[in-house]
Amino acid sequence: MWMIGIAIGLLGSALALATLYLLTCIRVLNEYQRGVVFRLGRVMPSPKGPGLIMVFWPVDSMTRVDLRTIAKVIEPQDIITRDNVSVRVDAVLYFRVVDPMRSVLEVADFLFATSQVALTTLRSTLGQAELDDLLTERDKVNRRLQEIIDGHTEPWGVKVSVVEVKDVDLPDPMKRSMARQAEAERERRAKVINAEREFQAADKLRQAAQIMTPYPMAMQMRYLQALADVASDQNSTIIFPLPLELLAPFLKSGQENTNAAALNNGRSEDASPGAKDAAQSEKTTSTGAIPATVSENGR
Repeated sequence: MWMIGIAIGLLGSALALATLYLLTCIRVLNEYQRGVVFRLGRVMPSPKGPGLIMVFWPVDSMTRVDLRTIAKVIEPQDIITRDNVSVRVDAVLYFRVVDPMRSVLEVADFLFATSQVALTTLRSTLGQAELDDLLTERDKVNRRLQEIIDGHTEPWGVKVSVVEVKDVDLPDPMKRSMARQAEAERERRAKVINAEREFQAADKLRQAAQIMTPYPMAMQMRYLQALADVASDQNSTIIFPLPLELLAPFLKSGQENTNAAALNNGRSEDASPGAKDAAQSEKTTSTGAIPATVSENGR
């Protein structure tokens, strides 16, 4: 009987140990994780997960791989651009694992390798660009960096999605020089805009003058309108110059009336010189015609 008891005890212990062993072989992988399993040193055909998987140690070993996008800050680098300007540039790198098998089999540490590739590519690529391109064409530079780094990491199963140059630190003399250049450019634009304004105003004034030239009264009405606009402020004294050309029609009309009245009254001395000459010529003509008529009758 005691042999049966010993056998039952050993069987229960074995079942307990087997149960404990199976429980220790259980692994749980999250949705964003995959497990690369090695059995006796040979990799399994496909990665495991997500969910509940069994890793039978010590026969099996597993390496977890995170499939989420990783943001890696590239340390600031001192770079000399193509036009021999020393700048300090830092950037950020966004990448993720698309093939867990290759990320484990092809490279020892894909995080460290990707960061080093990004660092060296940043120095070499930006060293071939000019300062103006680095400042104004940032998107083009970012796309170029992304293409080069992604070409290096593709065999590792790593996809580089975005590379962004965060900051470009310029030396103080270069900042002052660029500020002077920007100020000069602003002044040039202001002068060009002012010249265009004067040109357009002169063209409009020319058109207005052409319209009002046949009508002298239009100019007078425009002067009166300007006077009314200025006189809207009651606390000002206005000295308004009035061109004599505007009074010429009135002066001419008044002078003609005066000359006509003087000639009708027989007072040629009050008439203007032009009116006197006209009256004298008329008188001479009439007196010269009478003697001619008399002499002809005397014959």
